[in-house]
Amino acid sequence: MFSRLKNLFGKSADTRSDNETADGGNGGPGLASQTPFLRREAVFDRNNRLAGHVFRLQHASTAADAAASLQRDHDDALLAALLASDEAWNKTLAYLPLSSASLDSPVLEKLAGSNVMLLIQLAPDAEADLVAEAIARLRERDYRFGLFRQPKNPAFTKIIQKVDCAAIDVAGSEPGSIRDFSAAVRAGVRENAIHLLACNIDTDDDLQLCLQWHFDACHGRFAERSATRQQDPGGDPHKAQLLNLLRLVQGDAETAEIADAMKQDPVLSFRVLRYLNSPMLGLTRRIDSLEQALIILGRQRLTRWLAVLLFSVREPQMSDWLLVENALTRGRLMELLAERLVPGQAHDPFFLTGIFSCLDRLLHRPLADILATMPIADEIRQALLERSGPYASLLAVAEQSEALDQSGMSAAAQGAGVGPDMVNRALLAATAWASEVTEYWE
Repeated sequence: MFSRLKNLFGKSADTRSDNETADGGNGGPGLASQTPFLRREAVFDRNNRLAGHVFRLQHASTAADAAASLQRDHDDALLAALLASDEAWNKTLAYLPLSSASLDSPVLEKLAGSNVMLLIQLAPDAEADLVAEAIARLRERDYRFGLFRQPKNPAFTKIIQKVDCAAIDVAGSEPGSIRDFSAAVRAGVRENAIHLLACNIDTDDDLQLCLQWHFDACHGRFAERSATRQQDPGGDPHKAQLLNLLRLVQGDAETAEIADAMKQDPVLSFRVLRYLNSPMLGLTRRIDSLEQALIILGRQRLTRWLAVLLFSVREPQMSDWLLVENALTRGRLMELLAERLVPGQAHDPFFLTGIFSCLDRLLHRPLADILATMPIADEIRQALLERSGPYASLLAVAEQSEALDQSGMSAAAQGAGVGPDMVNRALLAATAWASEVTEYWE
């Protein structure tokens, strides 16, 4: 089962045992712990929008025939890591790959099932009636269900009639199998249509094949591997205006000068004010002008929200959404970890370090050139350009959270003095926050 999950959702670059993980599970380095690090992977719909995330463990067993007890241990570790989150993390649909042998896990009775889809991989000895009973029981907790293509499993034919989503491993399938799977699912006799999920898409050609054959959602490395669209860095007037505002707010410009710069772009002014008045900021009074924003928020906090708006996308491609999510999640992840590590200090600089680390990909310019024109703190500049200073270690954690590299993640976490439990909770909270932010860009 482990090897199947590993093949379905990518291969781990690290084959060490859990006992070789250097991080402590409670936030300190050097403590023996079997708590794994979580990883989130984007799922996109047919309209290029981020539709959800696959959550799994960075570390997976390399055993070809893992025992049932090992399968359950793996799944329980994933569920326990999600259960440990301090707040709702599934703002978008959360896909959780599990063995059918784990559907009776007591953790599923504690985890909030709303907005969660359990992607079932049938165990070789799965009994269709027992799996169907487990699905019916868990539906009462609002879980949704997906099933991976396993036509040779005796339970597959019955269980496919009980789920909401049919999934296929694209990288491990021939084009004909992908086509036939789609046709068979759509031709089913069920009254309600089953959504189609294409997993592990590596190339644009495979993506186009899946879209051609009516898959509703797509997951894989295709978005990050796709060529970044080349464009004139100054071609987006809104981004140019936001960069100018960032320079003015962070510099010595007078409030009136900043307000005048804002008025040069009425659309941008509207978007900034709408965002500052969104419920997620929780302000007690309405902001009707930039002058009010400067007074109520202060320049440091306004800098933060201008940086967030810099990553808003108007006609996004999938690669754009991946960049946006990574930038927002990096910034919020660093901020949340800093709140735990250095309480009582200002944490906005950690947020800006994380979000600015993606500016080169956003603006298609060298990061050093971009930062040369921005009056940012030396500590932020050191972290971004030299990987040194007080913010560098948490930046490394944020960057490694996007890579499927258990050893790199462990080393970065140990260097920052944080353990898997703390990182996992912060990653889940940051993912939820990033999803909430983008709701106001419609």
